[in-house]
Amino acid sequence: MSNLNEYSPKFFDAIKKYSASQCAKDVVSGVIVAIIALPLSIALALASGVGPEQGIYTAIFAGFVISLLGGSTVQIAGPTAAFATIVAGIVAQKGMAGLSLATIMAGVILILMGFLRFGNLIRFIPYTITTGFTLGIALTILIGQLKDFFGLTFTRSPAETVEKLKECIACAGTFNAQACVVGLISLAILIIGGKVLKKIPPSLIAVIAGILIVKFGKLNVKTIGDLYTISSGLPKPALPAFSVSLAIDLLPNAFTIAVLAGIESLLSCVVADGMVGSRHKPNAELIGQGAGNIVSALFGGIPATGAIARTAANIKNGGRSPVAGMVHSIVLVLILVILMPYASLIPMPTIAAILFIVAYNMSGWRACVALVKVSPKSDIFVFLISLFLTVAFDLVVAIEFGIVLAALLFLKRMADVTEVKSWSDIDEHNDPDATHLKDVPKETLVYEITGPMFFAASDKLMGLNPTAGIKSVIVRMRSVPAMDITALRALRNMKNAYAAKGITLILSHVREQPFHMMEKAGFVEELGQEHFCANIDASIEHAKIVNAQ
Repeated sequence: MSNLNEYSPKFFDAIKKYSASQCAKDVVSGVIVAIIALPLSIALALASGVGPEQGIYTAIFAGFVISLLGGSTVQIAGPTAAFATIVAGIVAQKGMAGLSLATIMAGVILILMGFLRFGNLIRFIPYTITTGFTLGIALTILIGQLKDFFGLTFTRSPAETVEKLKECIACAGTFNAQACVVGLISLAILIIGGKVLKKIPPSLIAVIAGILIVKFGKLNVKTIGDLYTISSGLPKPALPAFSVSLAIDLLPNAFTIAVLAGIESLLSCVVADGMVGSRHKPNAELIGQGAGNIVSALFGGIPATGAIARTAANIKNGGRSPVAGMVHSIVLVLILVILMPYASLIPMPTIAAILFIVAYNMSGWRACVALVKVSPKSDIFVFLISLFLTVAFDLVVAIEFGIVLAALLFLKRMADVTEVKSWSDIDEHNDPDATHLKDVPKETLVYEITGPMFFAASDKLMGLNPTAGIKSVIVRMRSVPAMDITALRALRNMKNAYAAKGITLILSHVREQPFHMMEKAGFVEELGQEHFCANIDASIEHAKIVNAQ
């Protein structure tokens, strides 16, 4: 029976030893993080193809629930750049109703993953794939903001990244110098402020500066209010329209959202653990993420996950319990009700500049350069394929194809590791069981298998063809940790082929998993228990008896 504590939210652990002084620190940190989250949530919502208030809804509802039910004491959740491309694609094809349903489905998948204890299995998604699609998302976000940064006027509204880039080139003649100046000033504030300012979020300064420049300079620059109708009230919960066909159609997207949310939230938790010396509960975090995404969708939000930058800001400002994340959500409610109408004044080039910085920070270009320098060609190929598919198509295709490709390459590597050699081909001078120290009968061949025996390596067994005059073949399996049914079938075929030639197969030092599989499949009885020997010495002695018969 599993330990139920691994599903228990960290909030209940933290509250047991909570103090007034820590409460004060959490409140201060929650307020600061809310100020940081405000422009980011708006920018990421716009990058995702939804209204600015959808980003705030997500930070409020998902942020509160994930802090309450999650497996980390310091995690801050909300909309992140990882979801921008997939959300934009779903909204373009299925509308907000489709996005809400996909997000709820992803939430259910995350909860199931948590209860099935998949928290530690997320690490099995290869680093090459996550690095590739992360850089791909960053490039997609950057390309998607070129229009607003340069003040271009599109003749059409393409949804695909490559088409957006083509449209930018085609509409280069509509370049707006005033918009570009606002974007460059905002970008300079973000870059310089990120290095100089410690307490005040540079994005907030960039937003205020952008508003003042456009308003008092009377510049011809589009603002959020020119493109969106902003609501300042809290949304009412609503279930999206449901149909079986739509759910089936959205299942790949829901799975991708769930995988992304799981990867990013657990990665954020690991980073946070290193900063505060704590230990998160991965399965509780997945359950909290699932619940948070369901609530977010019910209240008109978009997918959410743990945000590394906001989590780090929470830690640096003294937040040490989930209360800080809950305060961050409450402060955003107040901002939504009181200040949201002023968001209509934010210039679009400023939003583009903020997203440029988000794209740069998430790109991990240094990690990409290091990967290309030290990785084998197959890993670089998977990385480039994941990157290309993310930019050229979408994240769903990139993840699905990338995982399949990585799995195939992994199988090839494992098959290459597995070796079947005759003792005469092995240099065993440091092995006390070496060939030259053993009295192997002339009528006996000894083969040694090293590595796992599975379907990708099973054909190597069929290459063991004894020459004339051989009466027994010893297959040494001390270095075979595991085998599958395909390899067992190949072993059975080899045994039958030997039997037809009057050759006896003897297996030496069969380990637990292979022996259990052979026993379960009836192969032990079929070969004969007497032909299974504990070690090479016993096998050679048995071969002498077999040869003499």
